[in-house]
Amino acid sequence: MTDRAVARELARQSLAQGDPVGWFEQLYSRAETEKDIVPWADRNPNPLLVRWKPKRFLRTDGARALVVGCGYGDDAEWLSAQGLSVTAFDVSPTAVAAARRRFPRSSVTYCVADAIDPPAEWRKAFDLVVEAFTLQVLPPPAREGAAAGIASCAKGTLLLLARGRDEGEPPGSLPWPLTREEVLSLFGKSPGLEVVSFEDLMDEETPPVRRFRVEILRTA
Repeated sequence: MTDRAVARELARQSLAQGDPVGWFEQLYSRAETEKDIVPWADRNPNPLLVRWKPKRFLRTDGARALVVGCGYGDDAEWLSAQGLSVTAFDVSPTAVAAARRRFPRSSVTYCVADAIDPPAEWRKAFDLVVEAFTLQVLPPPAREGAAAGIASCAKGTLLLLARGRDEGEPPGSLPWPLTREEVLSLFGKSPGLEVVSFEDLMDEETPPVRRFRVEILRTA
């Protein structure tokens, strides 16, 4: 199987059993001995995050950031290097352990948690929450639950990075791109949240992939 085929098969089996997130641990566990089977793990920070550059979160601010579905830790380490106090979590204990091994001297707090049910102490606790490519690998209603859980952690800005598609386009197979309407439904209509920037762009992959980069602000 190709790397994406492995992920898709594990996801299919997990979803058939009514478990929308159990396959992440299975995938990362296999990746301990099977090379390059985690499709999104390229060992570099997400270019859409790097180019966004959270300029309002300066070193002197002491701002706190939360990275959702941190995987092997690249986005978390990049944010930490910008001077933010970073907490990063993944539902997979194996992924979290691997991130800690990769960055043994890191100041990032890595932990195991579930976006659908984040710790209560994280509620409105973070100046910046970064969600990159997690919702797109969750089907409804797990996607709705995860979106609500992620949004609950933001006291300031939530940055959403995801594959995008038009409303009439087929959702395809994992990953399942989001539509603009879905993003607005998940976040824009929630009390206390406002979508302040919605970018619809093509990335620099070969071939290019349509992406959404959405900035959401907590107003209450």
